[in-house]
Amino acid sequence: MAAARSPETTTRPGPLASDDAARWSLVMPVKGGPGAKSRLVRDDREALARAIALDAVAAALACPDVVEVVVVTGDERSAREHAELGARVVADPGVGLLAALLAGAATCAPSGPCGLLLADLPSLRPDDLSATLTVCLDLLRDDAVPGPGVGPGIGPVPGVGPDPGPGAARLGPAHLVMVTVPDADGDGTVLLCGARPGDLEPHFGSGSAAAHAAVAHVLTDVPAGVRRDVDTDEHLRGAVALGVGPRTAQVLAGQPRSTIAPSAASFSPKRS
Repeated sequence: MAAARSPETTTRPGPLASDDAARWSLVMPVKGGPGAKSRLVRDDREALARAIALDAVAAALACPDVVEVVVVTGDERSAREHAELGARVVADPGVGLLAALLAGAATCAPSGPCGLLLADLPSLRPDDLSATLTVCLDLLRDDAVPGPGVGPGIGPVPGVGPDPGPGAARLGPAHLVMVTVPDADGDGTVLLCGARPGDLEPHFGSGSAAAHAAVAHVLTDVPAGVRRDVDTDEHLRGAVALGVGPRTAQVLAGQPRSTIAPSAASFSPKRS
């Protein structure tokens, strides 16, 4: 796990200016293969893991705020399928999730906003992601105005302490140039955004919500599908209750994974 650097000793270029373009690069790690989603107790686990990732990446590609999606994977089939969707594929260095995320971020435009987004979000929708990224961008800009219920200080996050309440976010110190979105359980992280790729200091995994809360603005009031990652059967039931993407739905309905074309999606990627 990457150690967080002290804000007092870290030199940063500062938050985004109000006229910076709202065109995001998103980095999404995809494990793929027989080892993916090993905590799911299902015979179709590998097919389901592939379908979930494809649905999440398709939703990100269809988000109007996103200029590119970078998929980091070491699985040949996943690389091929996500490239067919329109993602740019980067090889996974093979030394853990953090290294994969940083490898992807290193290939993004150095001056634009960048997000590290998990690919196990079967209920992710383009409009929900757009709304989330809009709030993140406001927090990263130097003219951000706190919403209702937002107060100074980093404050607690779900799973770390009391829920921060109904506000759009809980602001940390003014110098912070990251925004974090905890997962639905409040322990992990589904999204970490930076004003620039070089500003990102990711943790991810168990306990990452608390680690990110120490160095980033915390955003919890987002659509439920943005936060509902899937690692267990219980998580999957929660995602199904929210509604899942077409590939995930097809696998859950019992259709063979081979019949699900990578390009078949309910979301049409938008590009300028």
